[in-house]
Amino acid sequence: MQTDHPQLGPPDELAHGDFEMIVRRLADDLAFGTDTSLFTGAGLEYAQSRVYEPGDPIKQIDWRLTARTQQTYVKEYEALKRTAVYLLIDTSASMATSSIALSKHDLAVWMASAIGLVAQRRLSPCAVISAGERTTRFQPSLLQSDLWHALEPLRSRQHAEATNLGQRLEELAVRARRASVIVILSDLHDPTAHPAIRHAAQRHDVIVLQLRDPAERGHLKAGFFRGREAESGISFLGHGRMNWNGSKKDDSDNDALTLARSGASWLRLDTDQPFLPPLRHFLTRRAGTSGGRD
Repeated sequence: MQTDHPQLGPPDELAHGDFEMIVRRLADDLAFGTDTSLFTGAGLEYAQSRVYEPGDPIKQIDWRLTARTQQTYVKEYEALKRTAVYLLIDTSASMATSSIALSKHDLAVWMASAIGLVAQRRLSPCAVISAGERTTRFQPSLLQSDLWHALEPLRSRQHAEATNLGQRLEELAVRARRASVIVILSDLHDPTAHPAIRHAAQRHDVIVLQLRDPAERGHLKAGFFRGREAESGISFLGHGRMNWNGSKKDDSDNDALTLARSGASWLRLDTDQPFLPPLRHFLTRRAGTSGGRD
């Protein structure tokens, strides 16, 4: 259980008022001592490219246009008054399956709630979207009542829900007309997720918060066992040195490398470890950068 917030448990076990109270405390702790641009990246959108002039920052060089024209160009950006924040919560079965009281789904809801509230407080309209089979709205809002309304149907976990992370991300990339911040909270079990993340990161600032159950780290205290993958239904024979999915290797390092090459920011969080300090450090460290945008 979380040591920084020991009161955290499944969010659907709380009354609405109690849920809101804990989210406000999490948001206060997450935002404490951080910069105001915590969730909005650089707050910039590409406007045009022009010929390089002495004194222009090297990091703004448009390398593709420069290579094509054999003349050095730099990118110009326009400031965004409000950068929309989209929170994609994976509500699929693999997120609900857990070896401890707090599931990946539960932690995703708590984190998305806190991030969304902090974003709204800093005048960034926010939308909460299900990356499972549940229907949610894509329209960002600055109203806290809209945030609570969007979170309410996502608080409960479902053990028979398929993942649609890749599809939802592709839909969002089309609907979001301006450069936005996209925060993905998932265990990344959807095979279509990585291509969709790569595509979205070409224009948007993509943040991936990958959640992991203790059992997925491997070395279970068990002999041989029969298991079934939560979403695909595929059965396997495992043993104590394997992860829950029957593999001997944790693919998180591969995920980190793939996402880094895609231009997305990545952080892995375990459900049995405190999440606020590493999340705050991660978001503070990346604040003021352009994330995955060119």
